[in-house]
Amino acid sequence: MRSGSMDNGVMPGADSAPRTIAITGASGLVGSALCESLLRDGHRVRHLVRRTPEDDSEIFWDPASGKLDPDQLRGVDAVVHLAGENVGAKRWTDAQKARILDSRVQGTTTLCRAVARLDAPPRVLVSASAIGYYGSRGNEVIDEDAVSGEGFLTEVCLAWEGATEVLQGSPVRVAKLRTGLVMAQGGMLERILPVFRFGLGGKLGSGDQYMSWIALTDLVRLYRHLIFSSEINDSVNGVAPNPVTNAEFAHILARVLSRPAWFTVPKVALKIALGELSQEALGSLRIMPNRALSDGFEFQFPDLETALRHELGGT
Repeated sequence: MRSGSMDNGVMPGADSAPRTIAITGASGLVGSALCESLLRDGHRVRHLVRRTPEDDSEIFWDPASGKLDPDQLRGVDAVVHLAGENVGAKRWTDAQKARILDSRVQGTTTLCRAVARLDAPPRVLVSASAIGYYGSRGNEVIDEDAVSGEGFLTEVCLAWEGATEVLQGSPVRVAKLRTGLVMAQGGMLERILPVFRFGLGGKLGSGDQYMSWIALTDLVRLYRHLIFSSEINDSVNGVAPNPVTNAEFAHILARVLSRPAWFTVPKVALKIALGELSQEALGSLRIMPNRALSDGFEFQFPDLETALRHELGGT
């Protein structure tokens, strides 16, 4: 796979004229990186916030109560929807699972209803989703044409993506980006890096389960591709074209950090520590980004070691 040569994420043929992009979840790992990229290239970014706006770069919304004034979105060229309760931040109690589901469905519904009420709506909505849509599929190589799987995250993704159907039949193009594990200083890596740096890293369970991942740099570029360069009106897998097994991941990360990876975390220990969430840690997804590749997107970091060395800055 050829790697791209354009760091800013604007693919060949993209409309480089300054645009106004509204973003939910702009302060998160992906949102902050996307905002920085857009602002650096002269685009205007408007954050949707749940407090009193400080200036006209912010738009008030309250997704839990369905409050978002459509007039505040007038003049916006594109909307990126990233907001949602952190899936792995807390143990999955019934209450936490409800927060995870409600935050995504309520936010997406509120946003899409406001967009649908505009006479001149944004031309595109790029809404985050997740590869949890597919469930756990073992060694099966799957792409966007695969049917949905089973499990809590599948239910969340189905409802999350389903909430965008408010815009079906409208002039707004809707791209749903099913994101894999994001390789970056924050997120999942932030939790496991200390363990690996102390030489205590290793595989989870058998280590045979596949992990579908993407470098944060490429994820930002893919969001930008879907905003500026694409006509995709469908789901898109936000993963690199080279998934790895969990054992391979552990050894590659250890090599990047110049540390050993001799340990194994038993399944029973994961279940005790994580509860139901352990099923996701032990699940296997071998996913290909066929729709993005067919649409002309080129990954700068298609292999894991190169991605980790770039994202960790030689850590």
